[in-house]
Amino acid sequence: MIEELSIRDLGVIAEATLPLGPGFTAVTGETGAGKTMVVTALGLLLGERADAGTVRQGQAQSWVEGRWLVDPSGAVADRVRDAGGDLDGPELILGRSVSVEGRSRAIVGGRSAPASVLGDLGGDLVVVHGQSDQVRLRSSIAQREALDRFAGPDLATALTNYQAAFHRWQANRVELEQLTRERDDRAREADDLRAAIAEIEAVAPQRGEDTELAERAERLGNLEELRLAAAQSRELLSAEESVDDVPDATALLDAARRQLERAAGHDPALPPIVEAIANAGFLVADIAAQLSSYLAGLDADGARELEIVQERRAELSAIARKYLGGLDEAIDFLDTGSARLVELDGDSDRIDELENETEADQRQVDERAATLTALRVRAAAALGGAVTAELSALAMPDASLIVEIDSRDEATLTGRDSVKILLQPHAGAEPRSLARGASGGELSRVMLAIEVVINATDPVPTFVFDEVDAGVGGAAAIEIGRRLARLAETAQVIVVTHLAQVAAFAGNHLTVVKDSDGAVTASSVRQLQGEERAAEMARLLSGLPDSASGLEHARELIALAHAR
Repeated sequence: MIEELSIRDLGVIAEATLPLGPGFTAVTGETGAGKTMVVTALGLLLGERADAGTVRQGQAQSWVEGRWLVDPSGAVADRVRDAGGDLDGPELILGRSVSVEGRSRAIVGGRSAPASVLGDLGGDLVVVHGQSDQVRLRSSIAQREALDRFAGPDLATALTNYQAAFHRWQANRVELEQLTRERDDRAREADDLRAAIAEIEAVAPQRGEDTELAERAERLGNLEELRLAAAQSRELLSAEESVDDVPDATALLDAARRQLERAAGHDPALPPIVEAIANAGFLVADIAAQLSSYLAGLDADGARELEIVQERRAELSAIARKYLGGLDEAIDFLDTGSARLVELDGDSDRIDELENETEADQRQVDERAATLTALRVRAAAALGGAVTAELSALAMPDASLIVEIDSRDEATLTGRDSVKILLQPHAGAEPRSLARGASGGELSRVMLAIEVVINATDPVPTFVFDEVDAGVGGAAAIEIGRRLARLAETAQVIVVTHLAQVAAFAGNHLTVVKDSDGAVTASSVRQLQGEERAAEMARLLSGLPDSASGLEHARELIALAHAR
């Protein structure tokens, strides 16, 4: 329940506080005074889109705040806490600001939150009905939603179960259709993969093999140069045959060692040098031996081996170029391609599995859709009868409401049912759809009658009606007021109205008062009681708040409403 609504700089309202509370609150005022800004303010608190055009002229931003009483352990309180806010006992404060630049800021339980949180909370707090909602009632979707609300928790549970089966069925159908449609393409892809994998496996490349073969080819291609360099180097270090008495490095080191050994006894500094020369001789001899071994290991048939290496390099190069530009990439392709091939080869099994699952899902969808239809047919008869009784009390005594359920061939997210609400103006007349058979005033009464009936099975804490009495007058308006008062016995009802016959039934009467100082118009809100209320009622009736006859009629209306 909304305890209080505060508005600042919204539309023509400079600043106003609306004490609301339980029961039936009527909001009245002159044309242009800003009555609809009350509904706009509530809409902002319920997460509706912010419009910078609603900021009062000359001001930087507008601000609305609402104080609600909610169950501290209920779903609304839990959602507030999830958003980081909190309650003060049972009191929840929601706020919303809108700047002239169009920026919006929401406050939920004392903490900033996205406007979407207000929208989430709004569905559990308030149902708003305006002129657009009356028009919307002409649509088949709104009519089906109204029937489903009336049908209550049994249908809600059945619809949840149906939608779970429907979503699963649709998902499997999409996958099945895609696999079937792409089966030929995927088969070609699988054949190409098999050929590629076979080609790579036939070559059997190893990681790093191309680098190793490149080094081997370089060696084999320069065997003679390598043999000559190694042989000459070895001869210079340790010649196997003396050439022209030219000493090699080993002989020179040996001669140097002997020369120093003769004089080493005369100077203690020479023996270490002699030892170093001896070691150098050993090292040179070892290097010469390594060169001999290297020469012995040079291939005798290098040309044949080079041919084999180059052939292998050509095979590897062809694979590398063909598969993503590198040998490692080609080897990686073996792993990824093999995995993809397993997936593609499993298509036929997956298609068979999906076909079986889809058939089972469709059977379940059909069964659950039939359950929905049965529940709706039963609810349709009850809703039609209950609303017809309400219409009789709303000055439409001969009218009947008929709810028809037609079955569609194709299942949708809400079942196979097409719901039509028809209005029969009198017995024997052809029932006609609300879109063609109901005037604005009749549609207002039908909508109110439906809400009164549905509230018995699907109660809502707060109803807001914006000119639900449009196109209605006289006795019909009185009955609308009476029904709104009845609805207010179990819910909070806030009505923006221009009819005294409706406002008379309110337990709380607020008026939006317009003041003007020339260029600027500002509105505020006052709570009316006693003669002030009678004067406002007289104004609604005749436009003359001081008319004696108007005041008398106003008092009579108030007395009539209180005598109900």
